[in-house]
Amino acid sequence: MQKMDVLPDFAEITPSARIQTTAHGWRAKCLQRLVRLDLPVPETVALPAATIRAIAAGHPVDVEAILAHFGSDTLISVRPSPVNPDWGGPATILNVGMNAARHAMLVERHGQAAADALYLRFVQAYATHVARLDPDMFDNRAASSEALRDALRVYELEMEEEFPQNPARQLAEVLRSMARAWEGTTARLLRQAKGAPEDAGLGLVVQEMAQGIGKGVSGSGVIQFVDPVTGLPQVTGRYLGQSQGRDALKRTEAIYLTRDPRGPSLEELAPGLFADLLRFGAACRVKLREEMQIEFTIEDGHLSVLDAIKVARSARAGLKIAVALAEDGVISEADAVLRVEPRALSELLHPQVDPRGPRDVFVKGIAASPGAAMGRIVFSSQAAQASAARGEPCILVRRETAPEDIRGMHSAVGVLTERGGMTSHAAVIGRGLGLPCIVGASDLKLDARDKKLVAPDGRVFREGDVITVDGTTGEALAGAAEMLAPALDDSFRKLLGWADAYRDIGIRANADTPQDAATARQFEAQGIGLCRTEHMFFEEDRLIVMREMIFADTPKDRAAALARLLPMQRDDFVQLFDIMQGLPVCIRLFDPPLHEFLPQSREGLRELAEALDRPLSEVTRRAEALAEFNPMLGMRGVRLGVVLPEIYDMQAQAIFEATVEVGRRGAAVVPEIMIPLVSARREVELVKTRVDAVAAKVRTKAGADFAYKLGVMVETPRAALRAGEIAQHAAFLSFGTNDLTQMTYGLSRDDAGRFMNTYVQQGVFPEDPFHILDVDGVGELLHIGAERGRRTRDDLVLSICGEHGGNPESIAFCRKAGFDYVSCSPYRVPLARLAAAHLALQERMETPTARADSPKK
Repeated sequence: MQKMDVLPDFAEITPSARIQTTAHGWRAKCLQRLVRLDLPVPETVALPAATIRAIAAGHPVDVEAILAHFGSDTLISVRPSPVNPDWGGPATILNVGMNAARHAMLVERHGQAAADALYLRFVQAYATHVARLDPDMFDNRAASSEALRDALRVYELEMEEEFPQNPARQLAEVLRSMARAWEGTTARLLRQAKGAPEDAGLGLVVQEMAQGIGKGVSGSGVIQFVDPVTGLPQVTGRYLGQSQGRDALKRTEAIYLTRDPRGPSLEELAPGLFADLLRFGAACRVKLREEMQIEFTIEDGHLSVLDAIKVARSARAGLKIAVALAEDGVISEADAVLRVEPRALSELLHPQVDPRGPRDVFVKGIAASPGAAMGRIVFSSQAAQASAARGEPCILVRRETAPEDIRGMHSAVGVLTERGGMTSHAAVIGRGLGLPCIVGASDLKLDARDKKLVAPDGRVFREGDVITVDGTTGEALAGAAEMLAPALDDSFRKLLGWADAYRDIGIRANADTPQDAATARQFEAQGIGLCRTEHMFFEEDRLIVMREMIFADTPKDRAAALARLLPMQRDDFVQLFDIMQGLPVCIRLFDPPLHEFLPQSREGLRELAEALDRPLSEVTRRAEALAEFNPMLGMRGVRLGVVLPEIYDMQAQAIFEATVEVGRRGAAVVPEIMIPLVSARREVELVKTRVDAVAAKVRTKAGADFAYKLGVMVETPRAALRAGEIAQHAAFLSFGTNDLTQMTYGLSRDDAGRFMNTYVQQGVFPEDPFHILDVDGVGELLHIGAERGRRTRDDLVLSICGEHGGNPESIAFCRKAGFDYVSCSPYRVPLARLAAAHLALQERMETPTARADSPKK
C-alpha cells in the first residue's frame, strides 16, 4: 500500500506571515494583529482549514515539527479558529504535552498541588473531548494527587490502555478529534443555523502555554473596557490567582480587576500589570477599530495576552460603541452605520427585560411586537380600560384579538394571545402601537369565563396576577421582571442622522391617530404614508354614532349621522396636519366591512338595541344581514364608497375643511386621499368625481383654495395588472402588500399561522410571505403595476404601505424597483431608515468608483 504524503502543517504567526482569515480563521488573524501591536503574545502557530479537513479525512500531520517549533519541555494549547467566531467550534484543549515526566518537573518547580491541578485538568479534557468518555466519570473534585490517580485509573479501565504519555501522540489525537468534531453532522447543522456556508472550514491555532501558576503574582483573567449591556466605558472582568484559561469567569473566589469595596482587586495586587492591561485595551481599540475582550495570563509577574475577541454586547451597547468609535475618529460614520444591524434597533425603542436578571418563563409564543411590559392580567378590553383608568398597568390576554379590542389594546401595556401569527390582528396593531405583543402561545389553556389561564407546566394565573410579556423573545414570565428603559439617547439620534445622509429612499409612517403621528415625528418619519381612518371610529363616543349611521333606514338619516361624525373627523385631521407640520399625510378612505363595528355578543346587541331605541329582534336581524361569509372579499373598501357614497363624501369634506383650517394658520398642507381595494378604473372615476365635487363645494364655502392628491391603494392582483389605466386618474399608487399577499396566495393572514411553519420547514415557501415580501409572486405584481403605471404618467409616485414596509428585504426590493418611499408602523421607522442606509452604502461599496464614507448629495 502506498504511503500517504505528509501535509505541510502550519505557519508561525509573525507580523509578516501570510495569515489569512479565509484560510486560518479569525483567531489566527486576530493574534497576528496583536503581535503587530507588540502585545506579549506567546509563541503561536496556525494550521489552515485545508490541513484540518485533510486530518479529518485520515491524512497524517507532522506533529513532531510542530512540537519541535515550541521546544521539548513546552506545554501547548489548541484553540479553534473558524472564519467567523459566531460559528462556534470544538472546545479548547490546554496543557497538551503533559505526562508523568513533565508532571514531576512541575512538582519541583511549582509544588505538588499546582502540578497535580494542571495534569488533572489535561486528563479530564483529553478523556472527554478526545477519547469521548462520559464526563460524569471525571468529576470536578478539587485537584489532588488522589483525584489525579483516580482519573488516570478510570481512563485506563475505560480505554484498556494507559493514558498516552507521548506528546506527539497527544497532539495528533487532539488535532484529529477537533477536526472530526467540526465535520460532524450535528456541528455542521448548528453552524449552518448561524449562517455558516455548508463547506465552512476550521483553522486551529497551537500556542505555547502561559501557565498562570508560580511563586510570584500568577493567575489568569479576562478584561474588557465597556459595559456589555449599556456600552458605556467601564472596566469589567475577573482575575483568579493560580489558574488558567477562563477559570476566573467560573469560580466564585475570583477577584475584581479595579478597586472595589466588595473585595480585593488586581489593580491593588499588581498596579503595574493592571496599567499594562489598560494600555493594551486602548491599543486594541484604536488599531483593531473595535472594543475587545482580552484573555490574559500572569506567570511569576510576567503578563501574556493569549487571545482577544470582540466584546459580546447587547443591541444598545453595540450602537453606543459604534457611535463612540466614530466620534473618536477610530472608524468613519459610514462604518458606524453599517455596524448596527437594523433589526437590532427594536431593542432600543422599547423597555426590555434586563438580561442580567432572573427569568421565570411559563409559556413561549411568537415574538410579534418587540419590547417588554409588566402588568396585571385582564381578559377583556373593558377590564383593560378600567385598569388604565385606575392607573394600573395591565396585560390584555385574549384567545385572539378583533377590531373591537382596539380600545383595550390602547389601554394595555402588553398583549398575549393564544392564537395568531406575525400578521394577525394583535401582531399588526401591536407593532403599530409599539405595544409588546406575544401571539400564538398555543400551549396556554385560556378560560375567559373563569378568568384564568393554565400554563403548560400546570401553573394557574388568574385575573389580577402580575406577569411580564417579552415581545422581543416571545416569552411570558411570571411576576415582575427586572427591566431596562428604552435607549433613545443622543447616540441613537446621531447614528440615525448619519444614516439619513446615506439613504436614497423615503421613509414614511403608518399613523392612524395623533399619538401615532407624534411617535412618527419623534422617529423623524418623512410623513404619513397610510392613515387608516376606520380606527378613529372605535372610540366610545364615535362608535355609537357610527352604529346609528349603519342602522339608518334612508340616505337622509345616514347623512344626519355622518354629519355628527364630520366634526370629529375634521378634528382628527387637523391634529394630524398640525403634528406633521407640512409633511405629506396620506389618508385612506374608509375600508372595513360595516359589521366590524357591531357587537358580536347577545349582551352587546341588547345594549345596542337600548342605545338605538329599537327592538332587539330588529337589531339582531340587521346585524345578521350585514354579516358576510367572506368579509375580506365582501362589501368593503371602494365598494362601500360606491354603494354608500355619503361615507366618503363626509370624509373628503372633513379632510378639506381641516386643510383650510390649518392653511389659514400659515401651514401649507397638500393632503393625499387614497382609495382602498380598487379593482377597476371605473371605481376610481366614480369616487374621484364625488371627491372633486366635495372639494369644489368646500372651496366655495370657505372662500379658500387648496390642492390635494388622489391616489389608489393597490391591494388586488387586478389593480396591479390594470395599473396603467388606473393611473390615468391617480397621482400615486401605494401597494398594500398585506391584502395583496392574501389575494395573490389565496391565504388568510389571520389563519395561515396554523400551517405556515410546516410549509416553510418543508420548503413549500422559502419564508412566511406575510413576514417577508414574496419577491417572485407578489413582487412580480409590484413590478408590473409600477411599470404600467409609470408608462401612463412618468410622475406617478410609487410606494408600499403594508407590514412589509419596515423589512430590510422589502426596502431593498423597492429601491431596485424605483419606488419613491416605503411606509411602516411608527416604531419600525428607525429600522427602515437604518436599513435603507445599509443598502445604499453596500451598493456603493460594490461600485469601485464610489466611496462608502462619502454621504449622498
